Amino acid sequence: MLVQTVDFFTPVVDDPYLFGQIAAANALSDIYAMRARPVLALALAAFPMGELPVETLEEILRGGADKVAEAGAVIGGGHSIDHDIPLYGLSVTGLASEARVTTNSGAKPGDSLVLTKPLGVGVTVCAGRADALAAEGVGRFFRKRVLADAAMEEAARTMAALNRGAAEAMDGFDVHAATDVTGYGLLGHALEMMKASGATAEFFVDSVPLLSEARRLAGRGIAPDGSRLNLRNLRPRTEVGGGVTDEDLLLLCDAQTSGGLLVALPASDAAAYARACAAKGASAAAVVGSVRAAGPLSLRVVRTAPLSMEAPAAAAASR
Repeated sequence: MLVQTVDFFTPVVDDPYLFGQIAAANALSDIYAMRARPVLALALAAFPMGELPVETLEEILRGGADKVAEAGAVIGGGHSIDHDIPLYGLSVTGLASEARVTTNSGAKPGDSLVLTKPLGVGVTVCAGRADALAAEGVGRFFRKRVLADAAMEEAARTMAALNRGAAEAMDGFDVHAATDVTGYGLLGHALEMMKASGATAEFFVDSVPLLSEARRLAGRGIAPDGSRLNLRNLRPRTEVGGGVTDEDLLLLCDAQTSGGLLVALPASDAAAYARACAAKGASAAAVVGSVRAAGPLSLRVVRTAPLSMEAPAAAAASR
């Protein structure tokens, strides 16, 4: 079976080679969410030829090509235009057995939800951009940096990481539904999955993996406009449990670039799948929620997982 996807965006980091890697990893994620193997990509680029050196474009393309090669695919060409801002991405073709293809529908009540990358890319990148503007004196203000280099490097590594390991870890598991988590945040992409599946997703805030500085930054009110818009749109569609804060919801709505996969599978297999992801490089994979019968709202957020769910997970981890 042939599957195809396309995605591109503006730079999220200053390093052009790294930007190329991140944009390519992001475009490949849809293929992995469908449990397919990428085989061919076409590069899509827009670049201000009169404003930036051509070597910058070459580095973007090199980064993308290297990431595609890491995925086991090839770039067969592409298209570029002269434009006032840089854009880069890929159109990707993949192959999959029709019986194995996963979509964002099919999640069943009783399933668990596994997230394979940490959240917090949006708030972390936003803090990095604010630091860069402050250093340039934009807006006539100077202040102490809010983000350490190590935190930005952590976010960059997360964005540049392929979801290949998480897709390969699905082998041997009865995966009911999967999607990648990108611009609409965890809750936004879960909403799409639940509407397609006719069910409700419940998330456990304390179980959701986060980048190291994400909670601190969100607590300071740092977040991109996309994350705030997600929160405004999704809060009316979400039942919020006791002890869940606005900061928690913002992080679950944080717009991700090249985020992880959200996978629905039987609860009895969820902990084992998370361990299989970790064995293939997705070390942050965690059971973050469950699928319930459809209720008045498609989303529910609570502070912690019920004891009835934590006990089986602990028992599975000890085996």
